[in-house]
Amino acid sequence: MARIMVVDDEPDILFLTGIMLKKRGYEIIEASSGEECLDKLKKEKPDLILLDILGVGGDKILEKIKNDEKFKSIPVVMFTVVKEEKIGSMFECAGYDAYIEKPFERDKMLATVQSLLAPEKAAAQELAD
Repeated sequence: MARIMVVDDEPDILFLTGIMLKKRGYEIIEASSGEECLDKLKKEKPDLILLDILGVGGDKILEKIKNDEKFKSIPVVMFTVVKEEKIGSMFECAGYDAYIEKPFERDKMLATVQSLLAPEKAAAQELAD
């Protein structure tokens, strides 16, 4: 199953998100800061990253991920309390792949993850519904 890195500075969010994803069979890599995220990326390559903005540093972390040849193909989902309208202007050049606003709905988060990890399967499921 796919490996997902969850990056959030709130331990409760990190824990609960990890539990939700593990129940769906995903392997979880946790990071509680942007620096930890970048360090772990050097050792473990996830299939997807859920990235909290982490204050003012999230944009820099996203930029470093997307500007690195080894990591730029990894889908990044912005995972934050910031409204989507503001996200667009803050990160328009950084290249995030999707956005989930906190507090999030479990099903929406799981659907977003699935659509990025297996877009063909997600599209077929959408047509079946």
